[in-house]
Amino acid sequence: MPFDDPFGAAPPGVGAPLIRPIGDRACIIDLPSLDAVLEMAESLRAAALDGVIDIVPASRTVMMRCRDRRSLRAAMDAARRAAAQTSGARDAGAPGRHFEVPVRYDGIDLAEVARLTGVSVDTVIAAHTGTSWTAAFGGFAPGFVYLTGGDERLRVPRLDTPRTTVPTGSVAIAAEYSAVYPGASPGGWRVLGRTDVSFWDAEREPAALVAPGDTVRFRAVREAVEVLRSPLTETPDSREIADHPEPSDTALRVLDPGLLTLVQDAGRPGFAAVGVTTSGAADRDALRRANRAVGNADGAAAFETLNAALSIRAERPISVALAGTDAHVTIVDASGVDRVVPNDCAGSGLIELAAGETLEVGAATRGLRSIVAVHGGLAVRTMLGSAAHDTLSGLGAPPVSAGQCFALGATDGATRGAAHGADVVGADGGVEAADEAGGWVPVELRTDGVCVLRFVPGPRADWFGAESLERFASGTWSLSADANRVGLRFDGAPLERASDAELPSEGTVRGEIQVPPNGQPVLFLADHPVTGGYPVIGTVVDADTDLAAQLRPGDAVRFVPVDPDAMPDRRAFERQPAVHRRTGAPVRFSIEVDGRRRAVSLPEPVAAALDQAWVQGQADAVNVFAAALAAATAEAPDRR
Repeated sequence: MPFDDPFGAAPPGVGAPLIRPIGDRACIIDLPSLDAVLEMAESLRAAALDGVIDIVPASRTVMMRCRDRRSLRAAMDAARRAAAQTSGARDAGAPGRHFEVPVRYDGIDLAEVARLTGVSVDTVIAAHTGTSWTAAFGGFAPGFVYLTGGDERLRVPRLDTPRTTVPTGSVAIAAEYSAVYPGASPGGWRVLGRTDVSFWDAEREPAALVAPGDTVRFRAVREAVEVLRSPLTETPDSREIADHPEPSDTALRVLDPGLLTLVQDAGRPGFAAVGVTTSGAADRDALRRANRAVGNADGAAAFETLNAALSIRAERPISVALAGTDAHVTIVDASGVDRVVPNDCAGSGLIELAAGETLEVGAATRGLRSIVAVHGGLAVRTMLGSAAHDTLSGLGAPPVSAGQCFALGATDGATRGAAHGADVVGADGGVEAADEAGGWVPVELRTDGVCVLRFVPGPRADWFGAESLERFASGTWSLSADANRVGLRFDGAPLERASDAELPSEGTVRGEIQVPPNGQPVLFLADHPVTGGYPVIGTVVDADTDLAAQLRPGDAVRFVPVDPDAMPDRRAFERQPAVHRRTGAPVRFSIEVDGRRRAVSLPEPVAAALDQAWVQGQADAVNVFAAALAAATAEAPDRR
């Protein structure tokens, strides 16, 4: 079946912007210029729209992320009204501050940039330092600012395959922009050199050094650059025994953090415009269920651990609960006697630990990340109102280490992410369920061994040819080992673009499926960058991103397009046949009756059942149904 964009962009009227959906809770507004972008963003922020979590301006777009479908529709209407009132000639206002940034030009891509631009290395350096750059907007990561106005000779494409790590302080260029990486992170820009100027410091006010409107002049230096290490971005190995100050009211001690254990809560929504993603628990529904089981607020701080041996000892009586996986759970008492505790993934059971008892969380057969919640919530230091560890930026509590002790908070365990109802937090202050209509859904593979993720096509599906679009939605993809909380990379036949053009950087959301030039899709998770420059072929619906966070390397995945306004709940969706399942919309076709062809339509589940019966060789059942349908159509020729 052709892969159209049936839910595509909202058609613009005369002078109206093109508004494209991003999944089921966000949209992107295409605009003609950077001035129009900044004017639109200012107008939308001034409107203080209910349910709008983030407004992220970029090169030629404004992205809005909302709490639900209702608030998204209202925000899209507001954008149309704002467009009718904007001039596109924004007043730049008072001039900003000016910064001089020393750079040692020894970057890994310096020679390649010279080759791409057809000039010498010295000329590249002279061009980069020869003009002032103006900060246009923030994004990608905390303190990352897109600088414009440089020498036009330096316009080069991003890397075909982004690097998994770009060092802190890297000075890089891509398209018409330059930027400084404020912390170690993945990135696809071309690195010219490094600086020791700190562009982001959460302890500083303001945390971001450079703001939109400020100017930056780079200056070449010959001396070695010593990049400042920051405890916010450079964290010790999770197994390292650190010298943690022991709280006076210690409730538990971590004996072994396993492969990786992080403190997570409901995250820090609302800071995307300054490059800070929400982060928080990768499986938000597991966080909600584990916290409810111990009587906490839905977004209270808890442990998120990968599928390996987390071991914690109670220093006084505590209550805990697990959710997310069916990890093997054992309690060892002070004398060394152990007992196995049933664990059904759902966080429905309360586990009481006496002083001196140890909880050991072992391997799981289903799921990848367990949430371990403790009554009262973990009392840890917060950054921007949340304790959540963001693996991309380093914000939040560092990875848990052996010997670390924790006190507990108030019985409601609330942090900003839990209390402000902005992201995964519902109107009652609780984290929304993984599926509003279907409740908790464990990580289940279909009988054919494939996990199905629902997605909404676009917003950049038009960057791909029909064959690639069809193959993406009908094929099976294997989760690569190169997967983490930032995103999941999938292996399969590469998807080809219809254009080799460069997409200007634009706002991103959790669930987006970006396709870099290598053609292998990347699904963004909790710690995704705030902006990106690779086209998004589709966006997994918000509810299914919790399911995606529990996938393991090697798992088979099928992406199935849906209409966000007509989605069956997850359980009903899983009961539908796998073959040719599409959007939930009526399936239209023609049938011959007495030598005449008539147009008819069937509910998609009925059409899918017939399709499945045909594939399975049940021709008699199909023929009987077709005969009955033909008779009904002949009696009611006008029926559609």
